[in-house]
Amino acid sequence: MRKVEALVLLSTLSSTVIAAESSRPRGVGPEFGAFYKSTDSFTCISDPSITLSPSQINDEYCDCPDGSDEPGTAACTYLSALSPPQPIAGNKNTSAALPGFYCKNKGHISGYIPHMYVNDGVCDYEICCDGSDEWQGVGGKKCEDRCKEIGKEWRRLDDIKQKAMRGALKRKEELLKDAGMKRASVEMSISRTETEIKSLESKERELKKVYEEVERRERGKVVVGKEGGKSSKVTVLAGLAKARVDELRSTLTSVATKRDALKEKVKDLEGILAKFKEERNPNFNDEGVKRAVQAWEDYAANKMGGDDDEALDRDVESVSKPDSETEGINWTEWETEGEESDVEAHAVYKFEEYLPEAIRSWVHQKIIDFRIMLVENGILADNANSGSESKAVTDARSAYQSVSDDLNSKQTSLGELQTDLAKDYGNGDIFRALQNTCISKDSGEYEYELCWLDKTSQKSKKGGGNTGMGNFVRFDRLEVDEEVGADGKGVGKGERITMMYENGQHCWNGPNRQTTVVLACAEKDEIWKVVEQEKCMYRMDVGTSAVCERERSKVAEGKSGKDEL
Repeated sequence: MRKVEALVLLSTLSSTVIAAESSRPRGVGPEFGAFYKSTDSFTCISDPSITLSPSQINDEYCDCPDGSDEPGTAACTYLSALSPPQPIAGNKNTSAALPGFYCKNKGHISGYIPHMYVNDGVCDYEICCDGSDEWQGVGGKKCEDRCKEIGKEWRRLDDIKQKAMRGALKRKEELLKDAGMKRASVEMSISRTETEIKSLESKERELKKVYEEVERRERGKVVVGKEGGKSSKVTVLAGLAKARVDELRSTLTSVATKRDALKEKVKDLEGILAKFKEERNPNFNDEGVKRAVQAWEDYAANKMGGDDDEALDRDVESVSKPDSETEGINWTEWETEGEESDVEAHAVYKFEEYLPEAIRSWVHQKIIDFRIMLVENGILADNANSGSESKAVTDARSAYQSVSDDLNSKQTSLGELQTDLAKDYGNGDIFRALQNTCISKDSGEYEYELCWLDKTSQKSKKGGGNTGMGNFVRFDRLEVDEEVGADGKGVGKGERITMMYENGQHCWNGPNRQTTVVLACAEKDEIWKVVEQEKCMYRMDVGTSAVCERERSKVAEGKSGKDEL
């Protein structure tokens, strides 16, 4: 029962289609069929005020300003829909209402052919494979229906194209996945580097503090020579001590000189006060004078005796003389190289080790603090400027410098990663997956190479190095209108993504070389063509799956209604 119902339904649909076909005049597409349904009259599509009889349709005379009454003839070719409409005096509408002569092309893809090609004596099989455009048989020309074989070959080629497209889209998905992973890797590297930088900054601050503290503590320590080296411990100590003694002696002499000058001034002032006391008039009852005289008498009574001053002067004079003129230190003996007693050196530099354990650390720290205080107050020499450095300072500085260098390196890396993340890698970052890969083409005399997001180059087969044709600077877009080759290779028609490679090697008597890389969809990355459009200005047509987009198959479109039964 269900089969019978299905057959009845199919029969009804077929009858409807046949009826629709028979009701449409020659050259009218199904989307315009509604305008030609009436059997009593016809109204011009773009100008409803004009009404014609059905007999005026396809009568080889253009009655409608829009040419809608001549869908199947060449009578209104001046209104060709494939060229801009031309104005006609006295007509309200000068645009063609129909896109052209409709070819059913049963067994293939239906379509429209310009009205000017209708009945021109030429079989236009590439557009109208059923030959219906030559229905008059002008000049005895008979165009047979070749849609079956043409459609079959077209579908074969379309299957190949669709298979290639599926492969290209699959590869594009792989590139997008790879690009996503690489971008995620960069983001993770940025996060990891930022964490490392924070840790290194904290560590750098700590080590800098340690280094400065060690350097400060070591400044007051005696510089020690190398055992068996250029000088012994005592020799180095003697040299430093002699220099410091000479410095202090010079300072003492200067102070003594100033002291003597002050003593003379004091002596003069004492004489003035004594004379003031003797010559004052006691009959004047001046309280200020009385207090001044009393103060002078108290000062004179408390003044130290001269013996102490003379003894101090002798001591200063004795210390101020060079060691060679006194019974002081014989520096020559101590500065002379010789074997040093371990006990003697240990006694000089490590005397605190002879102290009891309980107070050793306390004494050691107090001695270090005392030395630092003496250095900072200019009493002891600053060993930081002595040309010698202790191992403790060297190690502390090295540790600090190592971390500081590592921090600078990490900060530089972070900047590079952030710049890379912000860089334009195309839609979905897809060209990130192609970065650092290259493709080449043998073009007879030259071999051309394209390195994605890097450079383009030309190499002569006759020898010589590579000629730089440009370095990648940006993505751009270009409108193209070209035919695709029989092998399916070519940029075709429409807007295409381009890659601009500029600032290449300088061209003799010309500009720096540059290359415009025009991209089109292909299953594999391949350079199709390289041309020099102007002097040292190149264009490179390249196929890659990175720019492929999903398209609806024209076969599917034909089956959906355009390829009629």
